[in-house]
Amino acid sequence: MVDYEKIYNEQADEYERLVAHEDYQENIFAALERIKPLTGLDVVELGAGTGRLTCMLAPVVKTIHAYDISAHMLEVAAAKLSESGLRNWRTGVAEHRDLPVDDQSADLAISGWSICYTAIDYEETWQRELSRALDEMKRVLRPGGAIIILETLGTGYSTPTPPEIVQAYLAFLEEEAGFSTTWIRTDYLFESVEQAREVTGFFFGEEMVENIIIRTDQAILPECTGIWWLHV
Repeated sequence: MVDYEKIYNEQADEYERLVAHEDYQENIFAALERIKPLTGLDVVELGAGTGRLTCMLAPVVKTIHAYDISAHMLEVAAAKLSESGLRNWRTGVAEHRDLPVDDQSADLAISGWSICYTAIDYEETWQRELSRALDEMKRVLRPGGAIIILETLGTGYSTPTPPEIVQAYLAFLEEEAGFSTTWIRTDYLFESVEQAREVTGFFFGEEMVENIIIRTDQAILPECTGIWWLHV
């Protein structure tokens, strides 16, 4: 079984190398722009990890404050942001349900591939803990702001196939919390099957290699990503 806690606390470089291969079609940014035009926004990001979304948004938003529970992951994010030359960002260690952010200080609260753990890690009380995280996102938003959440809808699949462990959580977002939703393809692109195996194995397991599509001299691992949003 994959030890995700160990990955997030000890293997940030390996994780960054993995996610750097995803969304070669560049569908994420375009999808976010359709939901909430990003230029000039003050943004709070939860579960920023190694700065995947942070680095995507920083060049166009006014400010972005990126938080994660793992200082190890944030070190990679901060290094990348520093190299960009931008100065409109900051990182900080914080938990989803307790952000060091003033009320009504942001236009967008966004989280990628992270809010799901608020549900997964609390088997008996996940709805209460998830609601606390959503309330915290609402708290930091100004009137007219938006919450955007991204989650996997299946690695190795060409159409949405959400993992069973998150199905109740995703249903809650739509049916109880009132989120709208869509999905996009965010496939991983590798130079070869060998590279794909080397980069993905620690996170997805060796069996995921069976889902790789060979196209000429490249290897593609399909990925479906869901996006949920709520205007407040």
